[in-house]
Amino acid sequence: MTDPFDFDHFVVLPRLFGLRLSPDGRRLVVNVDTPAPDGKKLRTALWSVDPDGATAPRQLTRSAGGETNAAFLPDGTLIFTSERHDPDAKPDADSGGDEPPASLWSLPRDGGEALLLLSPPGGVARVKVAAASGTLALLVPLHPGAADFSADGEREKARKEAGVSALLFETYPIRWWDHYLGPREIRIFTADAASDAGTVGNPEDLTGPTGNALPEAHYDIAPDGSSVVSTWRRSVVGASGDDLVLIDRATRSRRMLTDGHGWYAEPAFSPDGRSIAAWRATDGTPDEAARSDLVMFDVASGEERVLAADLDRWPIAPEWSPDGQALFFTADDAGGVAIFRLDVAEDRVTRLTGDHAAYGDVCVSPDGSTLYALRSHVDRPPHVVRLDARTADQTPTEIRSPATPPGELPRRGVIERLTTKADDGVHIGSWLLRPVSASAGAPAPLVVFVHGGPIGSWAGWHWRWNPNMLVERGYAVLMPDPAISTGYGQAFIDRGWGTWGDRPYTDVMSAVDGALERPDLDASRTALMGGSFGGYMANWVAGHTDRFKAIVTHASLWELHGFHGTTDDGVSWEQEFGDPYTDAKRYKEHSPNRSVGSIVTPMLVIHGEKDARVPVSEALRLWTDLSRHGVDAKFLYYPDENHWVLKPQNAKLWYGTVLSFLDEHLRGIPFERDPLLGG
Repeated sequence: MTDPFDFDHFVVLPRLFGLRLSPDGRRLVVNVDTPAPDGKKLRTALWSVDPDGATAPRQLTRSAGGETNAAFLPDGTLIFTSERHDPDAKPDADSGGDEPPASLWSLPRDGGEALLLLSPPGGVARVKVAAASGTLALLVPLHPGAADFSADGEREKARKEAGVSALLFETYPIRWWDHYLGPREIRIFTADAASDAGTVGNPEDLTGPTGNALPEAHYDIAPDGSSVVSTWRRSVVGASGDDLVLIDRATRSRRMLTDGHGWYAEPAFSPDGRSIAAWRATDGTPDEAARSDLVMFDVASGEERVLAADLDRWPIAPEWSPDGQALFFTADDAGGVAIFRLDVAEDRVTRLTGDHAAYGDVCVSPDGSTLYALRSHVDRPPHVVRLDARTADQTPTEIRSPATPPGELPRRGVIERLTTKADDGVHIGSWLLRPVSASAGAPAPLVVFVHGGPIGSWAGWHWRWNPNMLVERGYAVLMPDPAISTGYGQAFIDRGWGTWGDRPYTDVMSAVDGALERPDLDASRTALMGGSFGGYMANWVAGHTDRFKAIVTHASLWELHGFHGTTDDGVSWEQEFGDPYTDAKRYKEHSPNRSVGSIVTPMLVIHGEKDARVPVSEALRLWTDLSRHGVDAKFLYYPDENHWVLKPQNAKLWYGTVLSFLDEHLRGIPFERDPLLGG
């Protein structure tokens, strides 16, 4: 590639996610995001990919509303959700021009036009298909007092005509990531799809009103369609977590599989329906970090068994082999996300990948011999690959897909894996990307990225924090994994649990010190950036060292005690920092705001109004404190964004403002205000 890797090139790269394999193993389907014609949003379409790679990928759907939630019925019919208009519907004078809800559609396996299957007034949030019977399990939002879809529509119409937008809450939480939980609540419905997929039987309400138990439900349906397993958020005062419940379709009775402790997610029925695998994290306390593992439940007895107990990683996303003898899962692993195989009877784990790439969306072939997955790397967006289901540490085979070919991607940077020893002897891993032109004679300025989470890792391609954009501008980028990062064992998480201003901070500094021993990096021109937990760390760094020339803090935590009461799930923070009503010591000791008087580094504050996880109040107080203390600072505010910046033009403005801010302080180039900001 010879064209500059600027935002206009970056934003048009196809964004692949949600890989699915047809029941006969002959077709892969993947979601692909690309900019809409007006450039103001991303639009999703479904593409077909040949598992053998012999034929070119083919776009299956195209609509203004986009498509997602792809799944296959047993006969190979593809179903999905879309906010497209029904071409057979009469114009609705009462709609007021509103966009249609996310309805359920089908695409016949032999091709043809998509058919509308189901269109609840509140839309379909997610869909699962029973592997043998084809029974559908749907997440559908309904008003609490509505008995069916028709009654739900009438209630919504009455609110709209009355001009009422008020919400009444009676349980905690009341917000989730970027929205208030109401007035509708999520319920689980089941329905039988006709063999020709042209119709769906009468949907049955499996749960009735759920309150706020399913704000982000993970669920699965048994192969024969007889039951559904789902996470269920606890509503106990002062407690937080997700249990697993088993719901019988015939009786609608609910049986609790878990004991009211821990966090469960991603349940998956075994092919014979007798077992359920799931991801579990234990409850943490201020003195003991949470731990993660895979568990398996016997459906009949409810007995829970921990799997691969000796695996010192945080496993997620279990997928069964067709014979039920093995589970495949992924886990962060030393700067990558590896695929593992667990032979259940022997409790034996094999790592199938070992190339520091990030893998996800694992699909297992019908005969269990082959895996398909999405693979990405720090310098390569997600693309489709094929792997053997048993070979350890293998090199995957890339399959032709809608992903951009390697030759059309930026290659102006050099990527290296660095390791630095902290003062306690623990090794800190980092990714370093630097311009090809960097040398001892012309060292590159360094920008340090601190990841979010905090339990997470720098692994794979990032659409929001893409280091290649900075490398194109002549910067080197260091991406360290400090204490509390995943992929390095439980002890590494323990080092930073509940003490964010201690080991996580000193680990970042150790990684920076180690990198700057290189002659091709300029120690006199360094900056630091972070979002979410990374933003917290940016604020903490600002108050504890003046070594950086500039700091960018995005969606950041500033005053932890107040944050507990304004974030969407403050109760969960008590597992790490304690009960702030009885002992606020850790909240106060590790709040960056206590060191505002020491901040002298210029700062760029960025925040979205719709962020409920880290509310904008954190940025407002940070901005006020910086202003009152005379810090050279700027505040980039997004009234229409949440924890992330998702709209393409807003993202372009983000990269432009950040790069101009870095240029000003690291390269002496006057700051340029984007004309779209009114300058």
